[in-house]
Amino acid sequence: MAAEWISKYMTKGFDGQEIARNAALAGAEKPSQVGAFISVEFEDENRVASYLFDADIQGYKGWRWCVTLAKVDASADPTVCDVVVLPGPDSLLAPDWIEYKDRIQPEDIQPGIIVPSVLDDTRLVPGVNALIQDEGLDATEVFDLGLMRPRVLSIEGRDQASKRWYTGDRGPNTPLAQSAPKPCASCGFFIPIAGSLRASFGVCANAIAPDDARVVSVDHGCGAHSEATLNN
Repeated sequence: MAAEWISKYMTKGFDGQEIARNAALAGAEKPSQVGAFISVEFEDENRVASYLFDADIQGYKGWRWCVTLAKVDASADPTVCDVVVLPGPDSLLAPDWIEYKDRIQPEDIQPGIIVPSVLDDTRLVPGVNALIQDEGLDATEVFDLGLMRPRVLSIEGRDQASKRWYTGDRGPNTPLAQSAPKPCASCGFFIPIAGSLRASFGVCANAIAPDDARVVSVDHGCGAHSEATLNN
């Protein structure tokens, strides 16, 4: 009889499904959260078994109870090693974690909200690297006054801003710009911005324009162009 049990233990493992289910029930908030038996997997020469049961838990669609049992030898009773809830192949998972600096949106900045500065922000470089045209000073004035600002836009920072503005709602490819009679560059309400981006962008100063007080590309436009007429 002993030889028969040892043979069964070594080839098929052991039957601990009831123990595993009771362990899952003990870990659940209510019995209904432990569903049907799914499968069992044996490891370490059949001394360790992991039992899977459906987990009927709100917010955890497709997850499973995983109860790990172990036996020190063929004659020992199985003991519970671990009870966890794990995702299944079709489970609903939370999205990957994204650092706050990469997921923060403009609408997140409310009164009293402070966004911590990032010292290694690649969009910025030390102020000593400021472009003369961006500071509006000649080389002598910059040298005499020292650093105007601790950090200024880097080439990468300017490139990101340019692409964001140009491909956004105030660039040339929006329906508003496509139907405009003339581009912003020829509008009397267009104020070119200072610095290295002057040739590409400016600020709208037309109170009735949808982009009043906003940065627009030189080839953006709208129906409130200063020189628009019914004949254009």
